[in-house]
Amino acid sequence: MTIIVTGGAGFIGSNFIFYMLKKYPDDRIVCLDKLTYAGNLSTLCAVANLPNFRFVKLDICDRAGVYALFEEEHPDIVVNFAAESHVDRSIEDPGVFLQTNIIGTGTLMDACRKYGIQRYHQVSTDEVYGDLPLDRPDLFFTETTPLHTSSPYSASKASADLLVLAYHRTYGLPVTISRCSNNYGPYHFPEKLIPLMIINALSDKPLPVYGTGENVRDWLYVEDHCAAIDCILQRGRVGEVYNVGGHNEMRNIDIVKLICRELNKPESLIIFVADRKGHDMRYAIDPAKIHSELGWLPKTKFQDGIKKTIQWYLDNKDWWQEIISGDYQNYYARMYGGRA
Repeated sequence: MTIIVTGGAGFIGSNFIFYMLKKYPDDRIVCLDKLTYAGNLSTLCAVANLPNFRFVKLDICDRAGVYALFEEEHPDIVVNFAAESHVDRSIEDPGVFLQTNIIGTGTLMDACRKYGIQRYHQVSTDEVYGDLPLDRPDLFFTETTPLHTSSPYSASKASADLLVLAYHRTYGLPVTISRCSNNYGPYHFPEKLIPLMIINALSDKPLPVYGTGENVRDWLYVEDHCAAIDCILQRGRVGEVYNVGGHNEMRNIDIVKLICRELNKPESLIIFVADRKGHDMRYAIDPAKIHSELGWLPKTKFQDGIKKTIQWYLDNKDWWQEIISGDYQNYYARMYGGRA
């Protein structure tokens, strides 16, 4: 079958493409990506010349371009990773997030309605649920937890989720949604917590931590996330939402200290900076539904996954050095300069 993967030059999308091409070598993957600052075509070098892979530079908001691609490829499945995803950037410029994450999603689903598909899958986030208090470790996000967003980013993703479910109810579009906890692993863009701390520590640069670093996140190795989406595509019930989590809750400050230990760097590199506006305190996913219905469980323990991730950044310096030598440096200065 033919699968269109949007946002496939980004972190999770590229890992999903690698996973699917390895597991289903007879399928055809068409990667659609606008190549914004977070999309890196070099990430896809390993698969670029495969006969069953095609890359198309295209904005999911470009209705004419999307329709032309569907007309040409006649996809069986669409998996939408394409999104503006960094919370800090959404606070700085909300409009871009509303355009890509909501209007772009609608454009894709309109194309699916027009040309017909077996499944449209929306890749969402646990951030649509808001946050949980630190003093209630017994509380977890379930698929029935009310949406309660905190940032323009999470609000745009929640809006997209509601639109996807509305297209299912109104038009009968065969959709599924996954809401995942924080991913980590290879090809993670250097503005995110784990790669940022690894790269800064390797250069003996300050490690900027928001507030006091007490914020808790549930971490999932990216390959486990890819396997979960595959399960949903194969066996998930149409019209359903599936939470995907790792039961690996960690405080941000503990993540940073762990990276320091692994790289043999002093904790004195850690600096605390002014907290993010509306910063969520704790995310924690209950993945019981996807486990009981589809049999999925994460395979990678955090202590193993973080070691593999650190080693990948040590082995692939050319990849991230190329990124941070560009406009990212200016963005870094805007976000962290003067916060200490």
